[in-house]
Amino acid sequence: MPELKCTVQTCVHNKQYYCDLDHIQVGGEHAKWADETCCDSFEERTGDTYSNVTGQASANSSIRCEATECRYNQSCKCHAGKISVEGGDACQCRETECATFCC
Repeated sequence: MPELKCTVQTCVHNKQYYCDLDHIQVGGEHAKWADETCCDSFEERTGDTYSNVTGQASANSSIRCEATECRYNQSCKCHAGKISVEGGDACQCRETECATFCC
């Protein structure tokens, strides 16, 4: 499983730069650049809401990836050693990206 670091602080699943989901979905089926990818698992945090997921946030997550042109994509699974999901003040999943994407 890749090590996942997430800077999308506006996501309900983000807990101190880690994700509380066991697996995430990266979108971008026709992506040629990182900004054409996104974290489809993103859910906007509103107010003081936090995820209802009871699991602990972890550095490791299973990553299903639709960005078939990425060198780390093997059979729609990410095989990079580490990935970074970025998106600053994202309000929607399309405002996030897999910064590790490499065509």
